[in-house]
Amino acid sequence: MGAVLPPWGRWRAKPGGGGARARMIPAALPPAPPAPLPPELAGTVPEHTPLAHAAAAAWVHAPFLRALMRHGGGPTLARLAADGPVPILGDAHAYALDPAVPAPERLRRARGTVALTVALADIAGLWALRPVVRALSAFADLALHEAVATAIAERVPGAAPTGFVALALGKLGSHELNYSSDLDLIFLFDRDTLPRRPREDAEQAAIRIGQRVIALMQARDAHGYVARIDLRLRPSPEITPIAIPIEAALSYYQSEALPWERAAFIRARACAGDVALGQAFLEEIAPFVWRRSLDFQAIAEVRAISLRIRDHFDTTQHLGPGFDLKRGRGGIREIEFYAQSHALVFGGRDPSLRAPATLDSLAALAAAGRIDTGGAETLARAYTYLRAAEHRAQMVEDAQTHAVPLAAEARENYARFAGYGDWSAMEGDLGIVTRAVAPIYDTIADAPTPAAAPREPGALARWLAGHGIAEPEDSARLMGGWLEGKPRALRSAPARAGLAAALPALIDAIAGGADARAALVRFDRFLDQLPAGAGFFTLLAANPPLVGLLGRMLSAAPALADALARRPELFDVLLDARAFAGLPDAARLTADLAAEIASAHGDEDRLTRVRQWTGERRFQIGAQILEGSVDPLDAASAYAALADAALIALAAALEADYAAQHGRIPGAGLIVLALGRYGGGRLTARSDLDLVYLHSGGEDGVADGPRPVPASLYFHRLATRLTAALSVPTAAGALYDVDTRLRPSGAKGPLVVSLAAFARYQREEAWTFEHMALTRARVVVAGDADRTAVEATIAEILRTPRHPDALRADVLAMRGEMERQRPGGGLVDVKNGPGGLIDLEFIVQYLQLREHRHLTPRFRDAVAGFAADGLLDAALPAHHALLTRALIVERLIYDATHGPLPDPPPSAQALLARACGQEDAAALRTTLEAAKAAVTAQWERVFGTPREG
Repeated sequence: MGAVLPPWGRWRAKPGGGGARARMIPAALPPAPPAPLPPELAGTVPEHTPLAHAAAAAWVHAPFLRALMRHGGGPTLARLAADGPVPILGDAHAYALDPAVPAPERLRRARGTVALTVALADIAGLWALRPVVRALSAFADLALHEAVATAIAERVPGAAPTGFVALALGKLGSHELNYSSDLDLIFLFDRDTLPRRPREDAEQAAIRIGQRVIALMQARDAHGYVARIDLRLRPSPEITPIAIPIEAALSYYQSEALPWERAAFIRARACAGDVALGQAFLEEIAPFVWRRSLDFQAIAEVRAISLRIRDHFDTTQHLGPGFDLKRGRGGIREIEFYAQSHALVFGGRDPSLRAPATLDSLAALAAAGRIDTGGAETLARAYTYLRAAEHRAQMVEDAQTHAVPLAAEARENYARFAGYGDWSAMEGDLGIVTRAVAPIYDTIADAPTPAAAPREPGALARWLAGHGIAEPEDSARLMGGWLEGKPRALRSAPARAGLAAALPALIDAIAGGADARAALVRFDRFLDQLPAGAGFFTLLAANPPLVGLLGRMLSAAPALADALARRPELFDVLLDARAFAGLPDAARLTADLAAEIASAHGDEDRLTRVRQWTGERRFQIGAQILEGSVDPLDAASAYAALADAALIALAAALEADYAAQHGRIPGAGLIVLALGRYGGGRLTARSDLDLVYLHSGGEDGVADGPRPVPASLYFHRLATRLTAALSVPTAAGALYDVDTRLRPSGAKGPLVVSLAAFARYQREEAWTFEHMALTRARVVVAGDADRTAVEATIAEILRTPRHPDALRADVLAMRGEMERQRPGGGLVDVKNGPGGLIDLEFIVQYLQLREHRHLTPRFRDAVAGFAADGLLDAALPAHHALLTRALIVERLIYDATHGPLPDPPPSAQALLARACGQEDAAALRTTLEAAKAAVTAQWERVFGTPREG
């Protein structure tokens, strides 16, 4: 029986995909042009040979290779001419294993020899792509294994490298390593066989071994470095240690791994250390990577990965300066994914298709009739050419780059190094290659054009009923009004035509949830708020993925849909090539916002700009969560970074304005503390900002400007203005709700106090719950000296000795009072109820105040620290991450977040499950219940009393 093909696309290249088109694609880069050897290399190799021309080109165009040739390049060239690359590489491998030379030196010097030899063999045409990448991969394997063996032997002299394995993924896993590439690795260890010192914990031993391996490989000295290590492909890299117990890894990959993680293991192999241990692990998880059943769920996973890659790496898609040879349109990534996606779908039933290397995979798929033979030939020739071009870019400075240089001079240098007369000639060949690849790649993501929605009321109702829409007659009347042009935005024929074209995909996107009718009503409200004109629908027609995204917002994320209804222009944010690629770091965001408001005309314009800028990026983060392009934990950090940017930019602008009127207080400055979730550096889409305002200097200072005011009034007015700037709604909407009730004496106390008064209050009057809140205090606005003073004051207060029994009683009383005010309940109540995040926060804050350890506002770090100390269960960091992910997504699902929350509708449950790394809502419920049970059990162990509620 033939394979079941998906209805949304064809899993074969179009007929005629090879032939003449394949023959047009350059088989290789042009040879290096004739050029004399530099005097330093004269006589080492015969003139007017490909090797001499290659050496001359490398000397002129590649500073990295020129430096290598200045140190031993002559003998290497002579041996290459006489014997070829293999004996040189053999000697380099032997030197790398020489125990008489310290490991760091021999590995780095050997890497230099390998880098020069392989580069010259490549440029001179002595080797094609396969031997080049295999030689690079072979040395990486050897160096990694020697690094593991050295790291273990340094700790346990004489011990063999057992119980610790490096799994290679990516290009190293498929023996296709780049010339200057990171090594994508996962470190696993076996507690029973890992050599370690007496009484040493296996986990800590494995981490230290891993850290030493990383240092041996990527630390630089006079001899350079060996390779950069990238461990981010391990499960939950933000919370897991760098080395993972093998039993934990087995459990994860057999039950929790995401589709992209499953796909990553197509190219996995054990490359260093205890290879037998790694191979046994890979064999055990193979059924979860290579599934035998060709079901539509597997195909949908592959398509989803494909579309995310296309959307996520949309930067530098078009040929020209800055073009990304790897991620660009028609580039290396598309060829690799075309092969990997077919292998993932069909390799479960046919082991012959499990070839990890791209060229091998294309050949195997074509031989099995899974892809068109001509298309496979086209992609293979293109891949060979693009990888050679990529290597030339990396050889110039030994940089991990995949991009055509932006600067004209560097671009011309790159083209000549690649054998071309100029960039224009090279760009022509690149165009031939990428234009041949792109349409073949598109066949794995093609979807047939859906039929237009019917317009006759009865037919429209039946059509809606067929999609599972509740109350189809009422829904048909609602949609009929749209198609007749009743909303202002739909009064033009082009606008109605655009809507009609978008409706099938929109209905498909919202039909799966029990809230589909509510989503239609929400879309009706959305249409009412749109301005007149066809622009929005033209945008949808030109960007079909946005139609589905809009539908998913309407059905699963009302908070995003409502924001879009208020400001339809937010959709424009998602058209940017970087929309789903994450946000810059906090420092860059702050600088960007400061530049945005620098040219504002007056206070109102400044506030409007801040709200627009911040609102667009908050919407972008929400869309990233909805589409699964960002981990909710990273999204929470991005939300906090946005708040920092807004707070810092507004504070600086307001301080400057106020100083222009009143001068400044000599020796004093405004200090803004963030507490709560904001202090911990992770916010949700709906979080308010818990702020405490302080000022440095004495309370008797006076401003030195033309209209002097005393320090207390000066900083009170400044803080009041800052609070208003953050919270007062404008035409662009609200920014943040600000809560200042955690200041000394609460809502009854002054808005701003001096640092000295704050310290005095905290030492002499503050309640325990105020010190608990202080564990998450983070300075957002302050001068350098003030920041240091505040942090020292907080550290001193938190280290105050406390009677354990009194502290325990205070914490329990506070928790009981909170629960009476805000009880919990429901599937996604991960915050308020028993075993929720508040319980975990109380546990950790109690331990921080009792133990005087892990006093960091980053709550996740405190949890991990106490888990590492053994005061908390080792699984609690993972449970905390799960509960936090659920909370972040919950804030997109619900219009209100107070009181018992009902179970979300199916579409939102699917979003929540996926964001939490679960297969479905049932798995999510089980996992959340387990996490809450673990927190509850920890509560009872820490406090010695049952958790009631």
